[in-house]
Amino acid sequence: MKKLLFICIVALFSQTLKAQEASDAKAIEIADKVMAAMGGKKAWDETRHITWNFFGARTLTWDKWTGNVRIDFPRDKSVILMNINTDTGKVFKYGTEQTAADSVKKYMKAGKGAWINDSYWLTMPFKLRDNGVTLKYLGEEKTEAGKEAYLLQMTFKEVGNTPNNMYKVWVEKESNLLTQWAYFAKSTDEKPGFTRPWTDYKPYGKIILSGERGDRDLTEIKVFEALPESIYTDFKKPDFSKAKDFNKKKDKIEF
Repeated sequence: MKKLLFICIVALFSQTLKAQEASDAKAIEIADKVMAAMGGKKAWDETRHITWNFFGARTLTWDKWTGNVRIDFPRDKSVILMNINTDTGKVFKYGTEQTAADSVKKYMKAGKGAWINDSYWLTMPFKLRDNGVTLKYLGEEKTEAGKEAYLLQMTFKEVGNTPNNMYKVWVEKESNLLTQWAYFAKSTDEKPGFTRPWTDYKPYGKIILSGERGDRDLTEIKVFEALPESIYTDFKKPDFSKAKDFNKKKDKIEF
């Protein structure tokens, strides 16, 4: 019995060491400071509805608590209403709801892919400590804007649609905010596919978010404590410009 207990303790200790070795302690410390500067984990967990426009190509509305997502495509007036946890939902395209099982399945996959990509462009600073993310501290390096910053490397294990991606992120010393990022299609790539700013932070409810990405911006960012259920069930496009968001009225949403 004692021998079995000893083996279990050793195994648990070994697993703990592996978990600690996965990401650098310094990198974890910096990531925690980023989370705090963004509002903190509690505030992020309590944030429910977020809507934003991704480069004019589509508008997403995401219920973080339920996994419901609405994606509006202005060019062809198509709409995907889905739940990213169950990969189920419905699609409006070509002027009507698409009901063929293979078509719905295809659009659910496309919708989830869009959400994975677009939400990362908006909320990545909150996801530095996600499961499957490995952080490495690479030292200190100035941003292209000349700010003193810590440089972190992000790699992934069995998460997302593109686990081979790698990012480098610059966290400014003064603000503890992520203000620049570089994307690598593969972790073995020597040069990034792009390096862009991550700036123009503004308060949204209890958190702050950034929409400035250099030559591409995320716009129409809003955070709501509550939204009508119809947002995620009705193909009719909501007019968020008439809505009272979190910053203006905390307890009631009106259209």
